[in-house]
Amino acid sequence: MHDTITVMGNVAGDPEFKITAGGLAVVNFRLGSAQRRLDRPTGTWVDDGTNWYNVSAFRGLAEHIAASVTKGQPLVVTGRLRLRPWEAGDKKGVSIDIDADTVGHDLRWGTTTYTKQVTAQAAASSAATSATEGEDAWAAPGLDSAATAVPVGGETPF
Repeated sequence: MHDTITVMGNVAGDPEFKITAGGLAVVNFRLGSAQRRLDRPTGTWVDDGTNWYNVSAFRGLAEHIAASVTKGQPLVVTGRLRLRPWEAGDKKGVSIDIDADTVGHDLRWGTTTYTKQVTAQAAASSAATSATEGEDAWAAPGLDSAATAVPVGGETPF
């Protein structure tokens, strides 16, 4: 069993992308999540420290982060939480790590453009389907081409 966490914060530095000796794509970056609270007597927002997280992602997600994320951008990260104790000389501490499952820009602060990655297998399948004469390449599988939303056989697809 693992703990799942979702954190909103800003990227502290450009993500570091690497390929391991075994060919696994890995990206690492730090995420700072500033804590703010309302000071009721003054009616103002007060900074109350920052939580820092080490975020790691693997495979395709790592490649997409490396191509899409830069220092300072606001992100929403969901993943598995790991607390790792560390020692360096006479200092001790705990590192808060997140193995990311999902990473996205926080759209409260700006816009982004999404580009879907097309795999070679999906591209070949799409080309074969659209090459079939008389078929609508945009139609959902299992739908009668004469009907707009009624599946063949009259059953719902879900």
